[in-house]
Amino acid sequence: MTEKAVGVCWRGADVPLESRLDGMAHALALVESASTVELRGRAASLLQSSYGLEWVSCLYLEGSGRWLGHDGQSENRFECDDFRHPYAHTIRQGKPLRLGLLEARSRLDHPAFQAQVAGFSGALQLALRPLRALDGKREWLGVLALVGEERVLAQLEEDPEFAAFAALLCRLWTGLTRHQGERQREASLRQSLAQLNDGARRQVLAGQLAEDLLGSSPAMQALRDQVVRAAETRLAVLLQGETGTGKDRVAQAIHRLSSRREGPFMAINCAAIPESLLESELFGHAKGAFSGADRAREGLISQADGGTLFLDEIGDMPLPLQAKLLRVLENGRYRPLGASDERHADLRLVAATHQPLHDRIRDQRFRADLYYRLGQFPLSLPPLRERSEDIAELVAAFIADFCRREGRSDMGITPAALRLLAKRDYPGNVRELKNLIDYACAMTRPGEDIQPTALPGRCDVAIDDVLDTAVRVNGATGSVQDLRQALRDYESELIRLRLQQFDGNRALAAESLGLPKRTLAHKCRQLELDAK
Repeated sequence: MTEKAVGVCWRGADVPLESRLDGMAHALALVESASTVELRGRAASLLQSSYGLEWVSCLYLEGSGRWLGHDGQSENRFECDDFRHPYAHTIRQGKPLRLGLLEARSRLDHPAFQAQVAGFSGALQLALRPLRALDGKREWLGVLALVGEERVLAQLEEDPEFAAFAALLCRLWTGLTRHQGERQREASLRQSLAQLNDGARRQVLAGQLAEDLLGSSPAMQALRDQVVRAAETRLAVLLQGETGTGKDRVAQAIHRLSSRREGPFMAINCAAIPESLLESELFGHAKGAFSGADRAREGLISQADGGTLFLDEIGDMPLPLQAKLLRVLENGRYRPLGASDERHADLRLVAATHQPLHDRIRDQRFRADLYYRLGQFPLSLPPLRERSEDIAELVAAFIADFCRREGRSDMGITPAALRLLAKRDYPGNVRELKNLIDYACAMTRPGEDIQPTALPGRCDVAIDDVLDTAVRVNGATGSVQDLRQALRDYESELIRLRLQQFDGNRALAAESLGLPKRTLAHKCRQLELDAK
């Protein structure tokens, strides 16, 4: 605030120019306050030093209007409804109050108040002045409490400079309160907007992930949200789930959404590399490190510098390498095989395993410290049997992928085939389902949809659909009047479907049914089946 502005504040109290000049140093000290807390502290200090007072405190009225408190002393709060208290009496009456300390002590048996005035002589007096905002609202701000000799306090009440000082205090207090309120509202608004923007951004990213991590089930929606949050951090991620649940796709999604997306993504399957070669693959080696090492080679850790390293099936990593990997995670330092100097790599590690690592730790086949370092952000991938509602969506995507890869025209799948797929257990999860669909697509003629008979293995499951057909032919099972005819219809439908599966090849159809070829030919003649 400028000196001109300070003068305006002083003139607001109708104080002569001479008094304003005398109080200019005090005014500037108040104006420089950055907060209401600092303002109240400076005001109390200036009054105490300038007028020789024993004690000065500037109490503030809390937002509820119920309590008067001291800055930094949350336990020293005084209830404004207690009219026996001099502070509350001053606020309620809206008038200055001066009384002896002995009387003040007798009027309020409050531990905090008694502690505040306990060290002063009973001959001193307590002067209280209510402070009100100097604006249209005229809200109460607090109370100015002063302890001193009666003569000093009496002179102070008549001193125009003190009145001007109090007026300036109220004006600055009001301005800072309004400003702080605006800043708090702005900060709250910015935080709310940031949260909204953050939530919207995460929803967009999770939606983009739906193209790679297929499925509309609650389990997959929750997984995509977790992937987005994991990508926002620099924490090591441990992916746990059964074989075929898509851990490699999740690892790639985390890298693609992270701040390291411009860096490399390096992956290795720890179970697919012999132990003797795994260390060289990861850490690299110097020339001559072992027989056949005719040149130096960079390992995956070096190649992943600035990006992401994905270690699949980390549960199969040998114990000696686990110790070396732990050091890389802790400080980024590693030493290539046969090298004399250490190197540094800045990478983000994503590890995956289908094995229960707790069991391997118990069997002393996996380091507990590495497990806890890897599991900074654990993610569990749901098996397909726990999200069977996603099968239809996955099947459609796999069929479209097959047709695109093989240059085939679009094809669909019959409801009966989908029902069969929904009944399977899928120990191989999504990978198993994809392999089934690829085979079924290959076994389906162009222009046709996938039939139950095109699905590999588990052909015995198709019996349900054969029974459905038999029921449709004969009506409800309860209305069957001729058992022999019902069995004949069932046998006819089963043979027809099996012949269709093997493109009319009687030898293969007979073998799949456990019948001699001649027996099957005889039945075809009996049942009048066209099985050429």
